[in-house]
Amino acid sequence: MKYTQNEVLQYVKEEDIKFIRLAFCDVFGRQKNISILPGELPRAFAQGIPFDGSAIAGFGDETYSDLLLHPDPDTLTVLPWRPEHGRVVRMFSSISLSGGTDFPGDTRRLLQRAVEAAEKLGRGFFFGTEQEFYLFNLDQNGQPTLEPYDQAGYMDIAPEDRGENIRREICLTLEQMGIAPESSYHKEGPGQNEIDFRYSDPLTAADNAMTFRTVVKTVARRNGLWADFSPRPLPDWPGNGFHVNISVRSEHSNDLCHIIAGILEKAPEMTAFLNPVENSYARFGRFKAPRYISWSSENRSQLVRIPSGSGEYRRAELRSPDPEANPYLALALMIQAGLYGIRQRLDLPMVANLNLYKAPPEVLARYRQLPESLPEAQRLAWQSVFIREHMPACVLESFCASSKP
Repeated sequence: MKYTQNEVLQYVKEEDIKFIRLAFCDVFGRQKNISILPGELPRAFAQGIPFDGSAIAGFGDETYSDLLLHPDPDTLTVLPWRPEHGRVVRMFSSISLSGGTDFPGDTRRLLQRAVEAAEKLGRGFFFGTEQEFYLFNLDQNGQPTLEPYDQAGYMDIAPEDRGENIRREICLTLEQMGIAPESSYHKEGPGQNEIDFRYSDPLTAADNAMTFRTVVKTVARRNGLWADFSPRPLPDWPGNGFHVNISVRSEHSNDLCHIIAGILEKAPEMTAFLNPVENSYARFGRFKAPRYISWSSENRSQLVRIPSGSGEYRRAELRSPDPEANPYLALALMIQAGLYGIRQRLDLPMVANLNLYKAPPEVLARYRQLPESLPEAQRLAWQSVFIREHMPACVLESFCASSKP
């Protein structure tokens, strides 16, 4: 449900809301927030709520530390896990400098700009996300272990699948927040789970991805468990993916092909942002995680998969990102790479209708590979004209400073 500022003020008063969380994230996608009392809400809408940006990763040093949060009333939602007495609501917020201009490190705003660029070309992008996570037991001191919550396999059911009730609680909590999951099930790894989302506009999809991670961790902890979104928590089992399904509203029937071609061309340069930690690269090339830059229909060994479907169900799935990615940056770069493909009218490379996990070396030699390590990915991003065109210097520095010559 969409709200205006006046409707939010009225809702807070009528529903006896006691705390308002203004949420944002650092450049790496780690969610942050500040809580204000209802009496501060008019000032938040009119002027913004100040905070010390120098204390946030990637937001700079003490030189320009005064930043302001401006809540987006469209994103108002109750946090269902907080007590009924003293209810808490949350709104995602944009960030400005003290003079009122946009803060360059506001990655949510970067995604908004990408959406605006698409709209100028008459295109509307939509995304559906699929996030995987492991559930691990806690030790006697309440600290995370690497002991899986169950030993179930792909799409198993209870009693082997002990995560069934956890996923149910997660989905019901999300529904209370106005977010509709599409499906949930057990994955291949012991204690590994997946919950998928319906298509939505880019900003809503990224907001929902952020909310999802918070809800999963909260529900897991409430049940005495630890939810692990890291790319490869167990070396001998599948890693966690953040698969992103993309579709486009357009009058041009070949746009999706151009978009995929643009994403494939720019994939190596974008990888540092889609896979931002060293552990990300331990996931590539095993257990259905891609290594080569290729595409096919339905084939899960490819970087981009185009499932069967037509009309509104026609989509492409990018399979390389992992849950450590900042979803605002990931979707923004996918849009910009797709627009690049549209502007250049790029054609898709030859389809790869083969299993790349079993192909001989002479066949694999035909395909470009994703970066094999974080330093390699950072170097490619640092040298990329495309990345520099769409990524503010402060964000690029945060991700790739170690790769500077």
